Amino acid sequence: MISEKMTEALNGQINKEMYSAYLYMDMSAHCTYVGLNGFANWFMVQYQEEMSHAMKIYNYINDQGEKVILDAIEKPPEDFGTPLEMFEATLEHEQFITKSIHELVDLANEEKDYATQIFLQWFVTEQIEEEANDNELIAKLKLVGEDGNGLFMLDKELEVRTFKPPAEEE
Repeated sequence: MISEKMTEALNGQINKEMYSAYLYMDMSAHCTYVGLNGFANWFMVQYQEEMSHAMKIYNYINDQGEKVILDAIEKPPEDFGTPLEMFEATLEHEQFITKSIHELVDLANEEKDYATQIFLQWFVTEQIEEEANDNELIAKLKLVGEDGNGLFMLDKELEVRTFKPPAEEE
């Protein structure tokens, strides 16, 4: 059993994960619209990952015998700019999510909620990977600059990314 305060905070994180999914789905649609199908694929995989993160928290709250309460999801921005600007915004958003996860860990520590501490460690590790992926793509986009051939090659590289659901035992 987890506290009311922890349940509320975890429900808030579900909303943040769902917003992340919504944001990445919108970015995917934008990339498709401008003809960057590999980038669109990358963002669609991100959408799927974020939805799985939301569901992981959803299931944890239910497993703890508490009530999941869903809130409205904020509308994402309408203009994303260049691919580099998109990934810089993605990194900034993931850093916001990392901070939010760390705040949940802090709360679990304050409350001596050992089960939630253990549960959240998966998210701490996941955020390291999320930010590293964004940083790698930002570096590549800076390397290719405005070169259409480089952007085309990077688009082809991103086209092969696939979604791998988190293992159930994690």
